[in-house]
Amino acid sequence: MTEICKSIFITGGASGLGREVARYFAERGWFVGLADIDDRGMAETAAMLPAGQSSVHHLNVTDRAQWKAAVAEFAAAAGRMDVFFNNAGIGKGGPIETMEDADIDAMIAINLTGVINGTRACFDLLKATPGSCVLYTASAAGIYGIADLSVYSATKFAVRGLAESHDIEFRRHGIKSRCLMPGFIDTNIISGVAEGSNRSGKEMLESSGVIVSPVSIIGPAAWAAVHGNKVHTPVNKMAKQMAFAARWMPGKLRKQKVSLTGDLTNILAGRD
Repeated sequence: MTEICKSIFITGGASGLGREVARYFAERGWFVGLADIDDRGMAETAAMLPAGQSSVHHLNVTDRAQWKAAVAEFAAAAGRMDVFFNNAGIGKGGPIETMEDADIDAMIAINLTGVINGTRACFDLLKATPGSCVLYTASAAGIYGIADLSVYSATKFAVRGLAESHDIEFRRHGIKSRCLMPGFIDTNIISGVAEGSNRSGKEMLESSGVIVSPVSIIGPAAWAAVHGNKVHTPVNKMAKQMAFAARWMPGKLRKQKVSLTGDLTNILAGRD
């Protein structure tokens, strides 16, 4: 096997943030492991990367046996894990009293339990790789709770807590813990037609004055987070504004978020 300098293992690698981070790191010579339940999407992502510079792994993040197999396959292909991008997640909006039990259970299983499964499954390989890092994907919804997104927000607050805890816990193992907190990014979650509308989620958000950033913003943000010293990296202007307001003007933030809840319920009809 040809020796590989650096490698990154990415969940949710079939599209969106995972695909863009894969492209960005591959452009810088990294070997990329793509993990997802969407085999076709992973193949499309792999086709964007240099030949021989990636591996693909079918993975349901809620299945611990699949985790064990995927990490073993990646270790055989890459020999090390410099970064684990613990990114896979789903979104569903709505008032808590009207949400379906299945949607609530799925979000918790994928966005929280699946994330914990990933860190545990990757831990030994991260520990064996000097200077390694686990990079979590939280959300601006993990900065301050958003009405009609309460379960989604709760899972992202939990991911934020994992990143903070592991920043301390993993130091003795030489593993860094970092967390991306994106605002709205132009990915699958907002690209389709919103429920009950003939407009895309992106169009509805922008018409409400919400900033939607291009997906290209996430690659440099992930790179900076992995190589920087801050635990949390708010990504885009919206997330930075929320982080500032949550700290210094929480009352104002509460009032501003109310106007978005109706649109968000329709936009987050089940994609992430």
